[in-house]
Amino acid sequence: RSLLKVSLTAPLVVLATTARAASHQVRIVGMAFEPASLTIAAGDTVTFVNEDNAPHTATDNAGAFDTGRLSKGQSAQLTFGAAGSFAYHCDVHPSMTGTITVG
Repeated sequence: RSLLKVSLTAPLVVLATTARAASHQVRIVGMAFEPASLTIAAGDTVTFVNEDNAPHTATDNAGAFDTGRLSKGQSAQLTFGAAGSFAYHCDVHPSMTGTITVG
């Protein structure tokens, strides 16, 4: 006689996996954004971290986002919810540019 009893009426358990949003970092160092070009997924978060002595911003060229002025050691997080390409610059130093592509 077997001690194992199998029930055909046991409920079926379905495991669903949910895609998790990722976190990315853009360092502001040496008067540049590193990386200058970043590709992410919709829903991902990008943290801009100022490691320079000078203040900087990450400001979208079309006005979609602006971190505000970040002093050394400060950071700002932005979550990108929709696909698109976002060219940005530093308002304080306009020659500093970068691009975030959301797929």
